[in-house]
Amino acid sequence: MSDTTPVLQVDGLVKHFPVSRGLIRRKIVGLVRAVEGVTFEIARGETLALVGESGCGKSTTGRLVLRLMDPTAGSVRFKGEEIANLDKNSLRRLRRHMQIIFQDPYASLNPRMTVGEILAEPMAVHDLHTEAERETRVKELLDVVGLLPEHHRRYPHQFSGGQRQRIGIARALAVNPDLIVCDEPVSALDVSIQAQIVNLLQNLQRRFGLSYLFIAHDLAVVKHISDRVAVMYLGKLVEIASKRDLYDRPRHPYTQALLSAIPRPDPSVRKERLLLAGDVPSPFAPPPGCRFHTRCQYAQARCREEEPLLRDAGEGHRVACHFFETLPVPAAATSLAAGTGKFAVRLAAFEAAKAARS
Repeated sequence: MSDTTPVLQVDGLVKHFPVSRGLIRRKIVGLVRAVEGVTFEIARGETLALVGESGCGKSTTGRLVLRLMDPTAGSVRFKGEEIANLDKNSLRRLRRHMQIIFQDPYASLNPRMTVGEILAEPMAVHDLHTEAERETRVKELLDVVGLLPEHHRRYPHQFSGGQRQRIGIARALAVNPDLIVCDEPVSALDVSIQAQIVNLLQNLQRRFGLSYLFIAHDLAVVKHISDRVAVMYLGKLVEIASKRDLYDRPRHPYTQALLSAIPRPDPSVRKERLLLAGDVPSPFAPPPGCRFHTRCQYAQARCREEEPLLRDAGEGHRVACHFFETLPVPAAATSLAAGTGKFAVRLAAFEAAKAARS
């Protein structure tokens, strides 16, 4: 694979879940359209953040990328190789290079295994190293993620939530992957611990040349770790752009509303809050046309009839809106580069403390 080939290429990814009724003779009565036509790519060493409200299909997309579930349609290429149709043995070999960090650090670790056993298991599955070398590697991994080597004898319940997530990160690193899907890895943690984990992920990325698909709903966290951001709504991408471009000039009304909801650390700074009307429609019966038109203040007749495509807005910025060229950009959005909420304050404090110690 050449250096210019993306690590991950996703094209037209679709996932439908059948809905059935009946006790004896089950009958399919419809489909939950969880993911519809998602397309993106991730370069080597890049972090693409996938953001959106709960239930929009973010985590399903991450699992489809890893073939933890099979897609209904679409293409997933890892290092130029199509993986959607790989057989069991080929997929097993591929999994060494694609790993995941789960959201819940309490449920994702086996309580009956020691930390050493948890970290050695992926190496044993992929037949990496001898038993003695695995023990040495386990201690190295613990040191890399900021834990003590002697912690390998302990069980998961003996650690805090942040420490457990560090163990989850170490497990993902155990087999030297190229791509890691981070499925909301900090959402279950305290804000101060979130800053430490985000800082750790960035350091590991620089050290090992990792690529991340970072799934989150907190745009304040995403701002500090991402290179590009893809915004998802009801199974479809509505906007994708570089981090700076998206935060400074969001073009889709849904993105503008998400950014306006980020709290500011300075209470004296006033901003306009864009409130969305109504609830998110059901993926079982998504609205026709633009899926966001039921909550969009700028919706017109065309939005209710014709589904918008992701169109180029310049410099790699793509927007799925019929009228994004004429929509106003909220003044509050342009000042987001200065900092976003409690997470920014905690991260700044953490960086200052680290600098003082060094």
